[in-house]
Amino acid sequence: MRIEHAVYVTSAASEKQFIRPEKPMIAVCGRSNAGKSTLINLLAGQKRLARTSAAPGRTRLVNYFDFGPFLLADLPGYGYAAVSKEEKLKWGRLLDAFFAKKEDIAHVLLLSDIRRDPSEDDFTMVEFLNYHILPFTVLATKADKLSRMRAKERVRAVANAYGLGEGNVIAVSGLSGLGKEELLGLIERRISQAE
Repeated sequence: MRIEHAVYVTSAASEKQFIRPEKPMIAVCGRSNAGKSTLINLLAGQKRLARTSAAPGRTRLVNYFDFGPFLLADLPGYGYAAVSKEEKLKWGRLLDAFFAKKEDIAHVLLLSDIRRDPSEDDFTMVEFLNYHILPFTVLATKADKLSRMRAKERVRAVANAYGLGEGNVIAVSGLSGLGKEELLGLIERRISQAE
C-alpha cells in the first residue's frame, strides 16, 4: 500500500462530533509521548501533518485524518500526570465513547515506547481492547534508539508482558522508517477485511 495524499479532516471534543466513517477507520492510541504524531507523519510521508511536541499530553481531542483508502483517528494520550484529575476523566469518557462505536473501527494501533515496560495504563488499555473484542496491534515506537538486536529482545519482552505473540508487536521508528512497510501491509489487510 502506498499513501498518495493524507490530510487533516477535523477534531472532535465530544461524542456528538465523532465522524461516522464511510471507509475503514484505524485508531491510534497510547500513552502520552509514545510517538503517535510522529507515527502519523511517518505513515503520511509528511513532516507536519500531525503536530509533534516534546511535551506530553498535547493531543486532547480525537483528531481525524483522511489517508485515502482509510480514515485515521488520533486519540488523546493517557497516563500523563501533569493534567488535572478532571481533565483525565474527560479524556477517559471521550475514549470510552469512541470505542463504544466499535463497528466503526477496523483496527487499533496501540503505541508503546520500546524502551519502557508497559505501564498499568497500557495493561488497562489492552484489557479494554480484549474485553471489547477490538482487533489491535502493539507498535513498539522509538526503535531507532536501540540496536537491532536489542530492539528484537524488547519486542519479545513487550509481547510477553501483554501475553501476545511476537507477530502482534511491530518495532517502528518515525526517524529511520523502520517498520513502515510492515505496518502499511497490516493496515492494507485490515481495511480489505473491513470493506
